[in-house]
Amino acid sequence: MPRKTMIEAIRDAMDVMMSRDDDVVVFGEDVGYFGGVFRASQGLQAKYGKSRCFDTPISELGIVGAAVGMAAYGLKPCVEIQFADYMYPAYDQIVSEAARLRYRSNGQFTCPLVLRMPTGGGIFGGQTHSQSPEALFTHVCGIKTVVPSNPSDAKGLLIAAIEDPDPVIFLEPKRLYNGPFDGHHDRPVTPWSKHDLGDVAEGHYTVPLGRAAIRRPGEAVTILAYGTMVHVAESAVAETGIDAEIIDLRTLLPLDLDTIETSVKKTGRCVIVHEATLTSGFGAELCALVQTRCFYHLEVPIVRVAGWDTPYPHAQEWDYFPGPARVSRALTETLEA
Repeated sequence: MPRKTMIEAIRDAMDVMMSRDDDVVVFGEDVGYFGGVFRASQGLQAKYGKSRCFDTPISELGIVGAAVGMAAYGLKPCVEIQFADYMYPAYDQIVSEAARLRYRSNGQFTCPLVLRMPTGGGIFGGQTHSQSPEALFTHVCGIKTVVPSNPSDAKGLLIAAIEDPDPVIFLEPKRLYNGPFDGHHDRPVTPWSKHDLGDVAEGHYTVPLGRAAIRRPGEAVTILAYGTMVHVAESAVAETGIDAEIIDLRTLLPLDLDTIETSVKKTGRCVIVHEATLTSGFGAELCALVQTRCFYHLEVPIVRVAGWDTPYPHAQEWDYFPGPARVSRALTETLEA
């Protein structure tokens, strides 16, 4: 299988679906001629024409509103929001229209819509280009939320999302987009750089929504992570030598609770890792679910490792970013408690 970056895998997924289904359309700010700010849609306009891959005005409210209307009348929009940080003007359309359409119409209309959003830090984007707003979507009934951690999953999950009959938020970790990245001119190559390229199968395949992946089996402690944090967790485990089971959630909603429950009941310990702020982050929901389902099997309290409760700091990104050192400390403390 060819090795691809996550950007190439995402582009491949859109290409596959556009070739298979004439109802699939791709659009957003600079998505057509320019190929998107991260080049995820590069070449698609030349291949499929301006009616199926096109640029939009700089208006997230208008982009998502138009996409909801298209989806209601049979098209399958795969829309790019240039950065997840820019989705706030469109939040009303996402919550009040896209997520509710099936229920408000008693099933007469559906909304097969995918909203792709680059998310998280790792590229020194500062406060307005580095946010991780997944918890704002998992709170909303009627939409699915997906966060891939590698190129192969990114392609399979995106194809599954485009084929899904309901709206899907597809969050793409920018840190994993374009191959090895040394963090900054004065930083060494990060321990998880080797994960940024992956074997990606050709043609059509799907990774089912709602199914987690066990990236590393283990007996001592369960680590729940998604996106970039999967690789941070792997690096922490390699550094400490702790026999941890690493679960890549992949889909936050629907959530694979069976895999989580089976693992935590086996290990009796749980560490949750995410990049978003700690307070009211998705890790809080995970913590509550694990506590409810696994209470009598837990040997120690659940631990969360997350971003600071501050706007994303540009100058201190690599301190804010939950790196292997912070995860290693949490694992050690959990086992020593």
